[in-house]
Amino acid sequence: MKAKAAVTRENARGMAITEYEVPDPGPDEVLIRVTMASLCGSDLHMWRGEVPWFQRAPGIQGHEMTGKVAKLGARRKTDNLGRPLREGDRVAYAYFIPCGECWACLGGTSGCPNRYRTRNTITADDPPHFLGAFAEYYVLKPAQWIFKVPDGLPDELVAPVNCALSQVVYGLNQIGVWLGDTVVVQGAGGLGIYACGVAKDMGAGRVVVIDAIPERLDLARQFGADEVIDFKETPSKEVRVQRVKELTGGAGADVVVEVAGVAGIVQEGLEMTRVGGRYLWMGNIVPGLKAEIIPHDATRQPKTIRGVLAYDRWVIPRALDWVHRTRAKYPFPKLVGARFPLEKINEAFEQAEWVAGRGSVARTVVVP
Repeated sequence: MKAKAAVTRENARGMAITEYEVPDPGPDEVLIRVTMASLCGSDLHMWRGEVPWFQRAPGIQGHEMTGKVAKLGARRKTDNLGRPLREGDRVAYAYFIPCGECWACLGGTSGCPNRYRTRNTITADDPPHFLGAFAEYYVLKPAQWIFKVPDGLPDELVAPVNCALSQVVYGLNQIGVWLGDTVVVQGAGGLGIYACGVAKDMGAGRVVVIDAIPERLDLARQFGADEVIDFKETPSKEVRVQRVKELTGGAGADVVVEVAGVAGIVQEGLEMTRVGGRYLWMGNIVPGLKAEIIPHDATRQPKTIRGVLAYDRWVIPRALDWVHRTRAKYPFPKLVGARFPLEKINEAFEQAEWVAGRGSVARTVVVP
């Protein structure tokens, strides 16, 4: 049996629909029928050429996805919580595999530099072919985390769990959100919107969001933000920092979360963080973007700074549980945008780029 995939080509932005033979899963693998993939901000960075694609051309890209078990390998009987897996089960799964042997893995740090080694060392033309989201099938490799999806969660809410939401859940866990904290979120894109709701449910007493687009700020309020600061209406860093100080009795925020992906706001975040506070960096993923900071503001005014990439195995089931519990509390459907069939993947990227340019956080989705 053959199945379709959208494949990147050398020196071309567009992807070509290509058919490959669908493999039988190996003993510890799972063959998954992809039911939905979403276009993440990272996908757009790759599409623009700002960072390399996950797989060199010819490659099958994409990483935010969900699907159903099509076939189980002979030894793959359960998910990573020990629950029986059967054909037809809806699943969520990590898109990377930590190697377990590098200094990051040995030290318990996420962001293993070898986490894409089963994908970026071959091309889509090489078996098992299906190692990306933009295809009809996906081959889940040995040691790759997989979890059953709770009943009642539509694919639209599940597809981004393995990237955007899991990143936020893990990042806030690592930096620490304590009962009553004031949390400032720099940027109300997808990560920032999730950060509002997750921080509130972790115990934050006040969530303050900074962004330049009124529609995003309104959505942030719907996801739990108590205060918003319009970047355009506060013309200077000093004014925004002062507003945070006013909201915190002059002390500054307990936690600041950078998810805007703008290098120039890092110093602003430092100044918003109280002495003894914590500053989480997750948004700046494009190599080479520089910012000027004042080290004094983190040493003579001691603060913890933590950069976080990827997540640990416990995150996906907790992220799924959070969406399941709060699906009536927060307007998750507003985070989902236009749908495209796989055959129109290039139109989907053009649409995603257009809506991102207008400031929308709604993710364009592809339905194979």
